[in-house]
Amino acid sequence: MTAAEALAWFDGLAPVTVEEMSGRWRGEVVPTGHKMDPLLPATGWWGKAFEGPEDVHPLLHGAAGRVAVNPALLPLGLAVHLPPALVRLTFPLIRPLIATRKPCARLRMMDYRGVVSATMIYDAKPICDVFRRIDETSVLGLMDLRGAAPFFFQLTRDDAA
Repeated sequence: MTAAEALAWFDGLAPVTVEEMSGRWRGEVVPTGHKMDPLLPATGWWGKAFEGPEDVHPLLHGAAGRVAVNPALLPLGLAVHLPPALVRLTFPLIRPLIATRKPCARLRMMDYRGVVSATMIYDAKPICDVFRRIDETSVLGLMDLRGAAPFFFQLTRDDAA
């Protein structure tokens, strides 16, 4: 899918509320040719956890997403230029150093492209993830990073994990 097709899909979806985002969500990249497409899978990204509006873990890794990492400690500008194979080899070594139990983001209802929907705001990065409903158990996420093209991902509810 192209970025333009993904954006059209996103724009056609209904909003979600902060309350509907509560729980654990398994994530996967929606490939559009974005430079971040190979990055999250290479790190072993599992998904996100929304424990409440003030308590969001945006980057869960490892088996069943048991390890939360602090996005503030990730050098995104450098990481997107590294070969995915190198990221895959080195991330498990640095993950214990950037693991956290503290939430690193918040949820708010915000207007994005004319629709008010649940939006995750990172505490220490100029990033907002905006969510729209695909169906009762899935949402499409659009990562809005200052100065970059939108990055798309899908989350599927997985509260059993």
